[in-house]
Amino acid sequence: MTTWTVTAADAARSPLNREYNAEMISRYWGRPANDAEIDAYERDEQDHDVPVFLVASRDGDDVGCLGMRFLSGDVGELTRMFVREPFRGRGVASALLAAMETEALRRGITVLRLDTRKDLVEARTLYAKHGFVEIERYNDAEYADHWFEKALKRLTPVPPVAMS
Repeated sequence: MTTWTVTAADAARSPLNREYNAEMISRYWGRPANDAEIDAYERDEQDHDVPVFLVASRDGDDVGCLGMRFLSGDVGELTRMFVREPFRGRGVASALLAAMETEALRRGITVLRLDTRKDLVEARTLYAKHGFVEIERYNDAEYADHWFEKALKRLTPVPPVAMS
């Protein structure tokens, strides 16, 4: 089994962010996204409030990312889960989720929520596999079709995520 290194990063500076945006646009429209569409999304529509952003890497190559924003009190929201195509199915997303749960607990977050779209079947399967349960709509996200939540349990003291 491959060991992934997960570290905190700046979402705005990560090239994984643009790759995520391109894939989400492409999958939504059922065709490749062009640069103008991606630029417009990043300028006008992208959520810019992702204060916690983790990147998974192997041998110095970034292969996936996951962000978290703070909703209210002890509730955080996951966003921007992305793994580059050649690395899918190798445990990257699971490593990112585990690291983010640890980081969330470290920051006082005890409930994680997320929304996703109906066409992202593999995302829904991943979240269910990791203990997220489908809940009623909790936000007004324009493209969301499914909403999930997971209560986190602190079993041991939580170390911080390595900072780069």
